Amino acid sequence: VQLQASGGGLVQAGGSLTLSCAASGRSLRFTGMGWFRQAPGKEREFVAAIGGSGSTTSYADSVKGRFTISKDNAKNTGYLGMIGLKPDDTAVYFCAATGGSYLSANPSAFGSWGQGTELTVSS
Repeated sequence: VQLQASGGGLVQAGGSLTLSCAASGRSLRFTGMGWFRQAPGKEREFVAAIGGSGSTTSYADSVKGRFTISKDNAKNTGYLGMIGLKPDDTAVYFCAATGGSYLSANPSAFGSWGQGTELTVSS
């Protein structure tokens, strides 16, 4: 599956934004998806994941209650809704898809990755 992430930009602290991840080449209906991010000088870290059915989700502690992962199978697109953004959320955000319908927070479980979209949160 090919993934195209979009929606990043410059946002003030406290603001909100939704990232999109358009998929092609395979249906997301039974595919687990995830979002990861990499801040300058830091390693890539897990942000959120959703199982193929869409009924199970997992979040990093740092984004719980602020970020919401979802996917629209009809549009074959995944989303990451973000509210209450903080300067610490500044990073390049990557979407990824697993090879099956399982939920995972482990980067090695994801075989397909998008190119990343950059989010900058100003204080």
